[in-house]
Amino acid sequence: MILKEILSHVDILDYKGNLNCNISGIDIDSRKVSESHLFVAVKGTQTDGHAFIDKAVSQGASAVVCEEIPANVPENVTFVRVANTEQVVGILATTFYGDPTGRFSNPSTEKAETHTTLSKQSDAVSPSDGQQPTDACAKKSPLKLVGVTGTNGKTTIATVLYQLFRGLGYKVGLVSTVCNYIDDQAVEATHTTPDPISLNRLLADMVEAGCEYAFMECSSHSIHQHRIGGLKFTGGIFTNLTRDHLDYHKTFENYRDAKKMFFDNLDKKAFAITNLDDRNGAVMVQNCKAQVRTYSTRSMADYKGRIVEESIEGMLLDINGSEVSVPFVGRFNVSNLLGVYGAALMLGEESSEVLRVLSTLRPVNGRFEAIRSPKGCSAVIDYAHTPDALENVLSSIQEILNGKGQIITVCGAGGNRDKGKRPLMAQEAAKRSDRVIITSDNPRFERPEDIIADMLAGLDEAGRAKTLAITDRREAIRTAAALAQAGDVILIAGKGHEPYQEIEGVKHHFDDHEEVRAAFGIA
Repeated sequence: MILKEILSHVDILDYKGNLNCNISGIDIDSRKVSESHLFVAVKGTQTDGHAFIDKAVSQGASAVVCEEIPANVPENVTFVRVANTEQVVGILATTFYGDPTGRFSNPSTEKAETHTTLSKQSDAVSPSDGQQPTDACAKKSPLKLVGVTGTNGKTTIATVLYQLFRGLGYKVGLVSTVCNYIDDQAVEATHTTPDPISLNRLLADMVEAGCEYAFMECSSHSIHQHRIGGLKFTGGIFTNLTRDHLDYHKTFENYRDAKKMFFDNLDKKAFAITNLDDRNGAVMVQNCKAQVRTYSTRSMADYKGRIVEESIEGMLLDINGSEVSVPFVGRFNVSNLLGVYGAALMLGEESSEVLRVLSTLRPVNGRFEAIRSPKGCSAVIDYAHTPDALENVLSSIQEILNGKGQIITVCGAGGNRDKGKRPLMAQEAAKRSDRVIITSDNPRFERPEDIIADMLAGLDEAGRAKTLAITDRREAIRTAAALAQAGDVILIAGKGHEPYQEIEGVKHHFDDHEEVRAAFGIA
């Protein structure tokens, strides 16, 4: 693809070199640069890409987009200066990968043919690298992309929408914390939202595979860092907002505003669905130009739901006057399913058909997954890693048990993350559980004992009296299983779908599902 075409939707302040050079790949990581690639020097939170321009050039970069053009520009390398590389990299990636979500007008046939010819002339990248520009997005309809943002519930809503629309007969893509999917093809996920180049390449692959819809988790980091900046969203869903990621955002207001930015950027043809049960639900859509719809379990809303019956295996719900049985548990999941239901209706699906397919779906991996012990107790595995998420899951278990069994909670907190939530998580666990075991989560580069001490510091005398501290997570789970009697529920919180523990930069295999089954003595 010609560099000038890649730059067609960004404001150029200055350049040196040839804008008509051929580009066969685009990178923000200098280690991935090959011959004829474009390197975008992004100032990140950990490193500044400008420090790696020389390396990118030495590895064959034909062009560099940067915020400062070096005094000595190498021959045969084009340098382009923009005001903010972080803000434009998503737009550059979207253009390079053929505008998979249709933010810009699709390239003409003539331009698509030019792209193809240029790709054939390039000898730099093999098709398996996924870096060659493609005209697939020009020939096929762009994806209808729906983003889900909030503190909790993103994975469940995005994944259930993916499952729902596949059940309705569509080819669908998913970008999620647990795993990415191109229809039925799994693609490993390393971040909640990938970097803008990987993300656009993934979306372009979805278009190539014939996907009509894509559902994506949008983290606050990805919104703030403009990773989704080049994309057009057909709709957005807000789940809720509680304390999280303050190690990055510093204040709750900054965190809230990062989420709100997503809805501020939706256009008038899009839809925005917001949770009225959250005090920030109305705030999210204050400046939103999109068509706004609401959902609630407590007040009047466009999409209203309530629990008719509930057990550890599932719920009978009333949604907008129709009853549906689902294998999901908890009021928080009623909210999640209302977000799914509302999005499906805004995308043109019939209510009765949506409810029919919803009744056939299964919970997302690591989100309120119940495992029953032969001795009559149960364990619930959940990703809950914030105070609010713990409160939601434990409140749901309390409602199901209704005083007829005890709750034993096993939880920890991640290392090198927001320390302020640690004592709050311990408080929630102690407040809503009969016994608590504080243990290791993903300590990363911190000592597990220090993280546990931070959590214990939040407990009063009564809380400490019901709490054990067991650093080894396997031993903590086994202890909880030994303490549980028939009718009790053990909550294993914090890791959910993760099959590892991250210790000193190394991910060691550890799966809460496997550990619970071993502790229960079942295969």
